[in-house]
Amino acid sequence: MLTPTVGQVISQASPQDKLAEAERLNQQVIQLYQQGKYNEAIPLAQQALAIRKQQLGDNHPDTATSLNNLALLYYSQGRYSEAEPLYKQALAISKQQLGDNHPDTATSLNNLAALYESQGRYSEAEPLYKEALAIWKQQ
Repeated sequence: MLTPTVGQVISQASPQDKLAEAERLNQQVIQLYQQGKYNEAIPLAQQALAIRKQQLGDNHPDTATSLNNLALLYYSQGRYSEAEPLYKQALAISKQQLGDNHPDTATSLNNLAALYESQGRYSEAEPLYKEALAIWKQQ
């Protein structure tokens, strides 16, 4: 008797189970990130993102969270060119789905600003930091 792979089990799971798996993966990603185990976290973040895109669509706030998480892993490794489009996509989703003044939008603005700052792109980072701060002050 053959044992099914994780991918086979997930593909046969209910939508709720798939989303629960994405959340479990997301929690693992956070733990591995906190331990500095970025290379181990990246494939899990990619899996969580793929599940959320499939189940929720490209423009769901949870998809934006997964994009931000994957971008953060790339950013933490200095892989800025890979992180930037993911941060921008997450920001666009947050603004569209949650609005310009939502805390998740502020987080996305802050993340993109930090990336720009790390690259010495201060004139691009500053307005994003200011916008994020203004949102957080409203909360």
